[in-house]
Amino acid sequence: MSNVGKSLICAGLCRIFRQDGYASAPFKSQNMALNSCITRDGLEIGRAQAMQAEAAGIEPSVLMNPILLKPTTDHGSQIIVNGRVLGNMRAAEYFRHKKELIPTIKTAYDRLSEQADVVVIEGAGSPAEMNLKADDIVNMGLAELVDAPVLLVGDIDRGGVFAQFIGTVSLLERHEQQRIKGLIVNKFRGDRSLFRDGIKILEEKSGKPVLGVVPYVDCDIDDEDSLSDRLTEKSADIINIAVIRLPKISNYTDFSPFTRYSGVSVRYVEKASDLGEPDMIIIPGSKSTISDMKWLRESGFESLIKRKASAGTPVFGICGGYQMLGMTISDPDNTECGGEIRGLELLDIRTVFRNEKTQRQSSGSIAAENGFFGDLSGAAVQGYEIHMGQTESCEPPLIRLSDGRSDGAYRGNVFGTYLHGIFDSSAVSASIVKTLFRRRGLDFSETINYSEYKESQYDLLADALRRNIDMETIYKIIGIG
Repeated sequence: MSNVGKSLICAGLCRIFRQDGYASAPFKSQNMALNSCITRDGLEIGRAQAMQAEAAGIEPSVLMNPILLKPTTDHGSQIIVNGRVLGNMRAAEYFRHKKELIPTIKTAYDRLSEQADVVVIEGAGSPAEMNLKADDIVNMGLAELVDAPVLLVGDIDRGGVFAQFIGTVSLLERHEQQRIKGLIVNKFRGDRSLFRDGIKILEEKSGKPVLGVVPYVDCDIDDEDSLSDRLTEKSADIINIAVIRLPKISNYTDFSPFTRYSGVSVRYVEKASDLGEPDMIIIPGSKSTISDMKWLRESGFESLIKRKASAGTPVFGICGGYQMLGMTISDPDNTECGGEIRGLELLDIRTVFRNEKTQRQSSGSIAAENGFFGDLSGAAVQGYEIHMGQTESCEPPLIRLSDGRSDGAYRGNVFGTYLHGIFDSSAVSASIVKTLFRRRGLDFSETINYSEYKESQYDLLADALRRNIDMETIYKIIGIG
């Protein structure tokens, strides 16, 4: 089922194969997520596949995720094929057409498999959704299409792991059952010796070997989308950064770098009454900017944010959050939901949505010479842009991009940008944290090399899998080693 840990297990396997000298690559034929990223050639894929590519030590590629669905409403999504927007479709319309995408999926997989010794394929949700199996292009249907062996991952932490495994196997057709080569019990807590009888029961009733019992691993790797435990974190620390949890929040992992610093907490706040007295407020990206701006107004967040900004609290907006800081947001072509809405009016900027989507990696330097970002003037930044709107600004730019463009805007303690990943720069995130500490009359000198830190976390994950998964049998299953 969803959130059993498939993404992290795949990442760990990619890392192990890399450590053992094999070229590995992740693949997910169809991903549904609001957390995405842009490849070097300006194509959009799911964030999980970019993370897995990082674990494999290779550049993210659109071949790793040929179909990405980004929900825009409860009944429809933006359909992205080979990294470019195909259009918006309601669920029923997409399901009528998705079999037409099989050649696209197969071409991407074939090209990727030419570049890798091992392709680690991640499924989506459950492979035993009976009403969806006839048109399956991501689970057992894909495994059959590319003739892949299958491992089932189950989540014991939630309870019901026996029903997960035994029920899933029993609901599959015989030829599908034969593809399943083993079970991996994930998120185990406690004494593993007490689960010996559980392993025996699973193997007897499912007819499949248990190839691993993986404990909860204390590693810090970005999770995928809104199921992440990060979004429910409520604890505060010396420095309290509040991220407004918009209904259509996207790319929340932009703010993960802050959580690595001692004494800093990042809270995702759903109710205005829970905002409290944060040291900084962040308005994140959104897949439905106008409707989320309306929600900010109706939920009471708008008046609170404006009051905090007037009192000197730093307010930062990224992508959709940057657009919300402005005067107006207009959607004349009905790109999202149509219409026009007044923004927070904290920056003199105006955004108009157009049909063409901006997708590119970008780099540059901080242009702000005063205000909250003044200490960072000239600091190098890089990341990616991914947005439908075009913004006209009457404010000074926050960033000068290397291609001659400017990005973002700032006024005193309010600032915004389209650049996702801006906080991945240790210089930027450490300087912001240092400034927040200084505003409290405290010293702070900690620095973190974010790239090295992430590498260490992938190694930690791989070490945990090696200790708790029968890799010798997995190598036999895939026929190498």
